[in-house]
Amino acid sequence: MKVRSVLGNSQKLDGGAMFGNAPKALWQRWYPCDDLNRIELNCRCLLVEEDDRTILFETGVGAFFPPDKKDRFGVQESDHRLMANLADLGVSPEDIDIIVLSHLHFDHAGGLLSVWEEGKEPELVFPNARYVVGEQAWQRALKPHPRDRASFIPELPGLLEATGRVERVQGTRSRTLGDQYRFHHSDGHTPGMLLTEITLPDGPLVFAADLIPGTAWVHVPITMGYDRYPEALIDEKHRLLSDLASRNGRLFFTHDPNIAVGRVVKNDKGKFTLEDEQEELAA
Repeated sequence: MKVRSVLGNSQKLDGGAMFGNAPKALWQRWYPCDDLNRIELNCRCLLVEEDDRTILFETGVGAFFPPDKKDRFGVQESDHRLMANLADLGVSPEDIDIIVLSHLHFDHAGGLLSVWEEGKEPELVFPNARYVVGEQAWQRALKPHPRDRASFIPELPGLLEATGRVERVQGTRSRTLGDQYRFHHSDGHTPGMLLTEITLPDGPLVFAADLIPGTAWVHVPITMGYDRYPEALIDEKHRLLSDLASRNGRLFFTHDPNIAVGRVVKNDKGKFTLEDEQEELAA
C-alpha cells in the first residue's frame, strides 16, 4: 500500500468563522490573517494506492464555482489543482476506483465536478469511481437545514446517484472498501460525517475531516463557527484523541495550511498535542 497526501484547490476563509468563539488574539498566533481577516487553508486529499485499486479520500473544493462565488468563498486558483497534482503523481481521473467522502460540503466534494464554464452544466470528472458516503450525510445533503444549506452543492447528489455506483454507509465498515478500513462517526460538525481509519503497520491513520480540520483544532475546546453542535463535537473530539493517543495513532488534516499528518500524544499536563508532524505524507 502506498499512502500519499495530494493538495487540491486552496481557500482563504474568515478566521473568526473558522475559530468560533475563540478570540482573534489567540487564533492569529496559530494562523496569521490578511487584511480581510482571512486565514489560508488547504483542501488536502489522501491517495491510497493498493496492488489492484486506487482510492481517493475527498476531492477538496475544486474549481466548479462561478466567479462571484469563487471570490465569496476565497477559492484561490481557477484551474482544478487536484487533477493537476494527481497527474504529477502519474494518476489520471480514470485511474481512481473509489472516492470516499466524509460528508458532502462543497469544500470536500466540489472537486468531483468539472471546472466552471459559462453556460455549461457541471459534470463528474472521475468516470470510473465508486463513491462511499454516510447515509446520514447523504440525507443531509438532500434536505439541508437553512443554517448550512449554502454548504451543499444542490445538483451533486443527483449526479452521483445517476452513476449507480454509490454506497451509502450506515455502520463502521464499507463493503466497497473492505476490512482494512473502518469509520468513526461524528455529528458535531454536520450530521453523519465519516472519519475513515486506515490500518497501517506503524499504527492507525484517521482522516480527521472537519472534526479536527487542522493542528490548531487538536486543542479540545476549539471549534468552528460552522459546526452545528459544538459541545457534541468537543466530546467526539476528546473520545477520538484519547483513542488514538492510546494506540499510537495519527491524524490526517485536510485543511491545515502547513501540516498534513501528526501523531497524537497526551503531554504531562494531560493535554493532547502532536508529534512527528509532516508537511506531506509520502509513505
